[in-house]
Amino acid sequence: MIKKLLVATHNPAKVEEYKKYLADLPLEIVSLGDLNITKKVKENGKTFKENAILKAETYGKLTGLPAITDDGGLEIDALGGEPGIRSRNWLGYRMTDEEMIGEVMKRMEGVPKNQRTCRLVGVIALFTPRDKIYTQYACKRGIISLKPCEKRVPGYPFRSIFFLPEFKKFYSQLTEEEHEQVNHRKFALEKLKKILKKGGDK
Repeated sequence: MIKKLLVATHNPAKVEEYKKYLADLPLEIVSLGDLNITKKVKENGKTFKENAILKAETYGKLTGLPAITDDGGLEIDALGGEPGIRSRNWLGYRMTDEEMIGEVMKRMEGVPKNQRTCRLVGVIALFTPRDKIYTQYACKRGIISLKPCEKRVPGYPFRSIFFLPEFKKFYSQLTEEEHEQVNHRKFALEKLKKILKKGGDK
């Protein structure tokens, strides 16, 4: 079984979420920040899967540790799937949370309620010491709100514009229990736990 795992991200909120969902495994979990790694991977893949693999493999080989990370974003049907893979860099540079929210609101102005469907997509990639890569896809469907919710979740801007009809709430307003029911990262990670337990071999 893998004993030490690198959560290969510079996003503190994401690191904490991985630690939470992997807490039932006897793993020592470290982050890029813990290892003082400032190197950033150029995410030039054409899909979420390609970017997730690129990051996991790069940081895994850099540290000599098994590494897990993900790539994902928001796909809006009325915008032809945008921002999609460019979610954080939609305007050609690394956007702030508020810029991302504002850009979606601007582009969706005037789009009727029945045409505001969207999905949060994520692909987790696990790189193991034997240079094997495992991936898992997950998504959650919802609706782009007419106005953003006032409640923000740092590092997860789209949760303030992503409305869930089944809960009649914004994603950012979900209770912890409700969030557990819809978290696509959690579902993808559950499927990769078997591989972690077996040390990277199916």
